[in-house]
Amino acid sequence: MSIIQNIRERGTWIIFSIIAIALIAFILQDGIGRKRGASDATTLGKVNGETINKVEFEEKLDAQVQNYAAQGIKREQLFGYLWNQEVDRLLFKTEENKLGINVGTKELTDVLFGTESPFKQEFTDKTTGEFKVNDAKQAVAQIKKSKNKDQIKQIEKFYIEPAIENRFRNKYQALVIKGVQVPKWLVEKQLAETSNFSNISYVGVPYSSISDSTIKVTNDDIASYLKENPAGFQIEETTKNIGFVGFSAAASSADSASAKEIIVAQKADFKNATDPVAFLNKAGTEIPYYNSYLSKKIIMVPNKDSIFNVGIGNVYGPYVDGKNYTIAKLIGIKQWADSASVRHILIATVNPTNGQQLRDDSAAKKLIDSISTAIKGGASFELLCAKYSDDESSKLKGGVYPMFSQGQMVLPINDFSFDNAVGAKGVVKTEFGFHYMEVLKQTAKGPAYKIAYLSKSIIPSNETITAASTAAAQFASSSKDLKSFNANAVKINKQVLPAIGVKANDFDIQGIGTSRAMVRWVFDNDNNSISEPFEVGDSYFVAAISGIEKEGLASVEVARPQVEGIIRDKKKADKIRDNFKGKSLEAIATSIKGNIQRADSVNFNYPMIPGIGNEPKLIGAAFNKSLINKVSEPIAANAGVFVISVNGLGAKQTQQDPIFFKDELLQRTRSVLFRSSAALKKIATIVDNRAKLY
Repeated sequence: MSIIQNIRERGTWIIFSIIAIALIAFILQDGIGRKRGASDATTLGKVNGETINKVEFEEKLDAQVQNYAAQGIKREQLFGYLWNQEVDRLLFKTEENKLGINVGTKELTDVLFGTESPFKQEFTDKTTGEFKVNDAKQAVAQIKKSKNKDQIKQIEKFYIEPAIENRFRNKYQALVIKGVQVPKWLVEKQLAETSNFSNISYVGVPYSSISDSTIKVTNDDIASYLKENPAGFQIEETTKNIGFVGFSAAASSADSASAKEIIVAQKADFKNATDPVAFLNKAGTEIPYYNSYLSKKIIMVPNKDSIFNVGIGNVYGPYVDGKNYTIAKLIGIKQWADSASVRHILIATVNPTNGQQLRDDSAAKKLIDSISTAIKGGASFELLCAKYSDDESSKLKGGVYPMFSQGQMVLPINDFSFDNAVGAKGVVKTEFGFHYMEVLKQTAKGPAYKIAYLSKSIIPSNETITAASTAAAQFASSSKDLKSFNANAVKINKQVLPAIGVKANDFDIQGIGTSRAMVRWVFDNDNNSISEPFEVGDSYFVAAISGIEKEGLASVEVARPQVEGIIRDKKKADKIRDNFKGKSLEAIATSIKGNIQRADSVNFNYPMIPGIGNEPKLIGAAFNKSLINKVSEPIAANAGVFVISVNGLGAKQTQQDPIFFKDELLQRTRSVLFRSSAALKKIATIVDNRAKLY
């Protein structure tokens, strides 16, 4: 949930004062954050001398975690993403400063209220999709002051500053991209090549004709290849390899049976309880009681159809729900709409952001009752809402909340919205104050269910945990090096699993899970080291460091999977060449017991040859004028070794519009620049202290 959305749910009226103060502060500073220096807090890193402050980084990380919480994305998953985002921000900032890019006060209005407004989500009509620009501006204009400095800082840092930076980035990219052009000669050359064609004859032997097992690729072969082709095999960051053994401390079948026995013993009391809230508070449950109704499509639990059909007051279960045994009790059934729209006037009693009392209940109740009486007497709801409502976001829309689903509002508002017919009016009290409400719309009605869940975790017993931790500790203490580690695993019938390419800033280890502590241990120790047991999830893991891949040219072991096939095909090509005898295609075909093949209308811009595949080398030879009616030397291609003869070259009249072709070529060329941050990183000075601080 976004910061603004969170503030909105806790009391939307305060947000507008925050925006107003932040906007004024930005204008006075002529660009918030552009000249802010590093604080004296711990330095997480530096990019071209610009500091990434650890405290500020964590504030942004907390905001990201909040934004992505609904998607189930965890903090450690966002850590690396945010680091890269911050590095890119400073990389581009360096370039933007060189070019003198800035955003003036006149342009600021477009940044904050234009098509890319940071407040767009909050002021977009959910029904029409229209961004209510005037509503946003009016909200800023209406509120003149605020004393909540923390909220002002949040809006400034997480909404206004990123919007400004995004405008800087767009300007920079536009300058760079617009500066890229393609010369006329290149356009003419490539356009001509699209119409050129070649007709060829060829003879070839595929690499598959020689068994892989007959070709040996040695470490020296790979090392030589790496030396000749270093650019494609560079390790940019040091990694380590480990082997590990796991000892499960998950609940055993005996633990599961014990948990089931406990909840079964409470089943009858749960069924007979007249007050489910009191019973669950006393008994304890893993699933909090939701004291309202939800439709079938919203309820997402196992065996829900069986629960719905059990009958009011009856129970179903126990059944397994994740790591819990659960008994469900059907409390009630109502006919409710899936979605509703209401309008309201809020007379607030407390400030939702700090809990400060705004007015006492009696004063608020007196005012809301007066409003209710006035509306019953024919007064305008819209005018009274605009004058009195403390919900600043909805009052700009006549107090209307557009269609929302069950369970999205606080319970009193939720229940009034769905438990009453369209047109119903009344006063509702919530933790925020008193609301005068009217139901405007509802979808078609269907069954909604109130269910109480008695849910108990299936947890491992102390005996199960102790057995696993003891076994892991004994294994670790008896393993002095990698050799004894592997031998001991065999003795206890445990498989040593590999985790390859562990990086210093990783949080997760393949096959183990999230364990920053284990990653730090790996990089604090040398090859052949054996760890103490690490508890991760419901298992204990013991690791052994089996290898290191340092920054620079890849080792033979790492490169072998990529290189071995290439070298093997080269060796096969040498053998195949020796079998090519004769100076004509006919003679060569006879020597290899093959047939002469033809490929007509081969195009220079399309490196595919029918029956063979992607073969750029053969395409290049097909347009070699010196091979017209002559036989080429053997060509070691992707699929095998070939000799070709060019039967003829020609050109077809192009059907492409030269102007369109030029534009397309220009766009392809410019698209490469969208990856410009990678190029900037290569020439930047980047200091990364993450592994030291986390």
